[in-house]
Amino acid sequence: MAQSIRQTEILQIARSEGKVTVDSLARRFGVAAQTIRRDLTELDEAGRLQRVHGGAVLPSGTANIGYEERRTLHSHEKQAIAAACAADIPEGSSVFLNIGTSTEAVAHELLRHHDLMVVTNNMNVANILAANPNCAVIVAGGQLRRSDGGLVGTLTRTAISQFKVDFAVIGCSALDEDGDMLDFDIQEVSVSQAIIRQSRKVFLVADQSKFRRTAPARIGSISEIDALFTDQPLPESLALRCRDWGVRIVVTGGPPAPFDPDEGDDERFAAP
Repeated sequence: MAQSIRQTEILQIARSEGKVTVDSLARRFGVAAQTIRRDLTELDEAGRLQRVHGGAVLPSGTANIGYEERRTLHSHEKQAIAAACAADIPEGSSVFLNIGTSTEAVAHELLRHHDLMVVTNNMNVANILAANPNCAVIVAGGQLRRSDGGLVGTLTRTAISQFKVDFAVIGCSALDEDGDMLDFDIQEVSVSQAIIRQSRKVFLVADQSKFRRTAPARIGSISEIDALFTDQPLPESLALRCRDWGVRIVVTGGPPAPFDPDEGDDERFAAP
């Protein structure tokens, strides 16, 4: 079967079932799993599908994909972004970390920092930094969102208002051409807005996939932050806006290695 025909059928299956897996597609089309991985990667790069561990899902503009699947997306890029961001946070600082897998990556990079105070509405961040004896961890209370360990709601915003921290590290679900930071959950958006207000400097961590996505709720403009940490150069129009706004852009390097969410598998596949 020609690649273009196979990819068209893969999209039809994804639209019907919401998700496709490498193993089921390999059996269906009678090809090697590596062939399917290449198909899914190409469809992801074209914005037709969103690559996740073991397969792919349809990209969505109104609902986010699952937390466990988000954790595997662009993990190498997130690690590099997190390392660059953490390097700009001096020891002895107070820091806010909000909900998201990118901010959790930053938490891992802060495990070697000393004399930190971290305030977070992310239970996963709190659990990560519990391993750093030189970091005081304060959890902003609120309603627990079991899907990702986030705390949201009025209690969370009230708790945040009691602090004025040196740095905030926030994530978002999407960035549009106007420079707006977007998310899916309006309660999470209001918490992120409160964090921005209560922080002296704001760092946004966002990998390049956020420039290909959309979401319905607006957090605010990139003009409100101090630095954006990402893995690839911004689209030219957005880069010019950031320059005019005085937003520092930190790009973690050249083109990243091709994303493979199944990296680490012990299996070896023959060429198709």
